[in-house]
Amino acid sequence: MSDSSPTSSPAPAPLPASGTAGRPAVVLDIWCELQCPDCRGALDDLRALRERYGDRLEPRLRHFPLEKHKHAFAAAQAAEEALEQGQGWPYIEAVLGRAEELDRGGEPLLVEIARELGLDAEEFDTALIDGRHILIVDADQAEGKAIGVTGTPTYVIGGERLDGGKSQEGLRERIEEIADRLLAEQV
Repeated sequence: MSDSSPTSSPAPAPLPASGTAGRPAVVLDIWCELQCPDCRGALDDLRALRERYGDRLEPRLRHFPLEKHKHAFAAAQAAEEALEQGQGWPYIEAVLGRAEELDRGGEPLLVEIARELGLDAEEFDTALIDGRHILIVDADQAEGKAIGVTGTPTYVIGGERLDGGKSQEGLRERIEEIADRLLAEQV
């Protein structure tokens, strides 16, 4: 059966979510746990990468809560709520900056951080109660396990997995090498 519209043409391709001049950004998946001191230490590298690449590098938070941190799963859900409210990275950085405090403060601290950032704290509280982001966190964790993530932070860029859980030493330089190569291939 044919289309009954007078002129049928394919829909234009959507613009890339990030990148420059129509080129997609290089994706850097960061398997992270928001109660992890090593992930907090990785923030400086992430800031340096953002400064160097701007929107040519798309850092994506991937959740990998570890059982040894009792509030990590809730923190991952809260991060998803912050992303939904448009303040994902500021929230993630604020939580990582208070990782030790999170051990004592738990979910009330997650809501307090949201309030401090001007986010809808009541919605955070509701999201933590109703579990609306659990499937995202579970899916990230399952995918991480499937590709061999065992600790945090772990980075995946250009199909290469880089384990930062043991040491951050040299990882930013390795990420830059891969990003530079991938960006050069796009030209």
